[in-house]
Amino acid sequence: MAAGRIRRAGGGRKPLTFHHPDLLKDLEQLVEPLARGDPESFLRWTAKSTRKLAAELKRQGYRIGDRKVAGLLHQMGYSLQAKAKTLEGKQHPDRNAQFEHVHAQVKQFLEQGLPVISVYTKKKELVGNFSNRGQEWQTQGEPLKTLVHHFPDKELGKAIPYGIYDVGRNEGWVSVGIDHVTAEFASDSILAWWKYMGRKAYPKATKLLTVAGSGGSNASRTRLWKVGLQHLANLTGLHIQMSHFPLGTSKWNKIEHRMFSFIKQN
Repeated sequence: MAAGRIRRAGGGRKPLTFHHPDLLKDLEQLVEPLARGDPESFLRWTAKSTRKLAAELKRQGYRIGDRKVAGLLHQMGYSLQAKAKTLEGKQHPDRNAQFEHVHAQVKQFLEQGLPVISVYTKKKELVGNFSNRGQEWQTQGEPLKTLVHHFPDKELGKAIPYGIYDVGRNEGWVSVGIDHVTAEFASDSILAWWKYMGRKAYPKATKLLTVAGSGGSNASRTRLWKVGLQHLANLTGLHIQMSHFPLGTSKWNKIEHRMFSFIKQN
């Protein structure tokens, strides 16, 4: 362009939508069946890849690439996003009161210097040379070789971690089982924690508050769990008080955030 020359308004290459005014409408029709979100919202997103959308538009006669499709989608208010776990279904009318009750119990015990433990069973893990997600530093071209299929090893079996998190001292204990997740295994794990950690930390304690979710081996309706707690109380001489979170809210259990999250990262 010559010095001092200014291009007139509207000059230059026309956008693809100028030559194909129906392009946005046709793209919208491809995306709409799989679109998520509120149609009135300013932010929308789609699950179809730009390559597949470009291929379908080419079959309709458009000369367009996947990068152009991505630009048009942004122009139309779409973006790539992951799923969000936010739908919890129906809630019990006393759910909030139950949370407040658990909080009040924990606060009362901690103020008196009494032990409060959060317990939870993590998912079973196969033991052996199996592949886990993530990456690690290795010599270039020499990745760590693992088994192709995740079939259980008959000799090594599986590991079942049951954790006890001391809320007041920010310390934890994990017992690893190799058989089944039972109420007896759960109560024995708490007994091991008390024997090797809890008794030393709380030598004058007469009470113990245990907080857990409503399912699994320590479920609120499992009779064997209650039998296990009574057996634990008989052996330790502690008055054991049990508090359960509402059903489906185990993610709020302290042990999930303070202990098992770090174990999973490692």
